[in-house]
Amino acid sequence: MNNPMIDRYRRWFSYEKDVHQKALASFESVPMEQRSSAAYQKALDLFGHLASARLMWLYRFGIREKSISQLFPTGLTLEDVTLLLDEMHADWTKYLADLRDDELSRYFEYQSMDAGRFRSSIDDILTQLFGHSWYHRGQIASLVKTIGGTPAITDFVYWSREPISPENE
Repeated sequence: MNNPMIDRYRRWFSYEKDVHQKALASFESVPMEQRSSAAYQKALDLFGHLASARLMWLYRFGIREKSISQLFPTGLTLEDVTLLLDEMHADWTKYLADLRDDELSRYFEYQSMDAGRFRSSIDDILTQLFGHSWYHRGQIASLVKTIGGTPAITDFVYWSREPISPENE
């Protein structure tokens, strides 16, 4: 099959890894006097939640042996978030490398943290996770800007577009 769906998810995840690094770097632009603010901490904790949610889904898929300790971690440092993202990126890179298109339609059952048992497809959860990441990166960017930092540009089009040079016209 040409252009399998899983290739799209792998590409989106490559984009995510890149923009997560840019968003992490934006924390360095926050003035030192603001790095003890509630907004700075909230931005770090949101980033921790983003990574924790992805790790939780790997556990629910049956890929990770252990679940996460907290879906909404608090009090994280920039170093904590960096380590959590590194772990999450490594686990997801391995998972997506082995995933095949026919597995995307596989349904699995899981226990929700707040509302009972559910059934979802791998495809639906992968779609959810990308939207979830976009949403929280937007919140993080807004918080970084509020406390005097320069938010990362994480729009997909900035990552994916290709410049046209005069030789290509």
